Amino acid sequence: MEEGKANVRAVERALDILLCFTTGTDLAMSEIAEKVGLHKSTVHRMLATLEDRGFLERDPSSERYHLGMRMWELSAHLSRSDDQAVIWQPEMERLRDRLGETVSIYVRDGSERVRIQAVQSNQPVRRVAPVGARLPLYAGASSKVLIAYSDRFVQEQIFGDPAWLLTIDLDQYKQQLEEIVEQGYATSFEEREPGVAALSAPIFNRHGQVAAALSVSGPASRLTMESMREYSSVLIEYAKRMGTMIK
Repeated sequence: MEEGKANVRAVERALDILLCFTTGTDLAMSEIAEKVGLHKSTVHRMLATLEDRGFLERDPSSERYHLGMRMWELSAHLSRSDDQAVIWQPEMERLRDRLGETVSIYVRDGSERVRIQAVQSNQPVRRVAPVGARLPLYAGASSKVLIAYSDRFVQEQIFGDPAWLLTIDLDQYKQQLEEIVEQGYATSFEEREPGVAALSAPIFNRHGQVAAALSVSGPASRLTMESMREYSSVLIEYAKRMGTMIK
């Protein structure tokens, strides 16, 4: 029994190490050890195994690690023709061409939101949105949409996280959520990143439940509050159309 628990713990640690690379940044062993909260010797052994199996690669000159080819082999099977993110991509490209800004789709995963698809703006100065990025739910237009249109039980679970009380005024935030539901979209202006603004609308499934958040983001110098209000009807139109494409 104890041996079984140790094996499970080893798997959990290996997965924690792999999840350190969701930002796309190369990492040194000391940085990984700090992120996962493990001793360097333990991390060194696990990195050696992951590297041996092809899940990680190490740059000999910098001694920094990045995802290996085995991860890319696995991820290739995610982009199937029946993948909802792939089905939505043509609509996202049309929205990008119409508004000129980066378009993303987010889904909620526990207390975080995950970017499952993105189409980058063609403008020289643009917001680059990496697919797979995990972001906190307490900031950003997409976060507010995903929470605003969730049921009360889900909302109370999210608000029960002590970190929320340290980050936001909960009463004021709940009032903002009510306004979002009334107007049909959410905005954020430099909430999470300086110089970045975003506009988001819900994508509903056939049962009227929020399935994802469709977002347009870019430099705050272009995405002003006035321009986002002008774009809101276009964004809602595309979100509704994408909702009819959900299988």
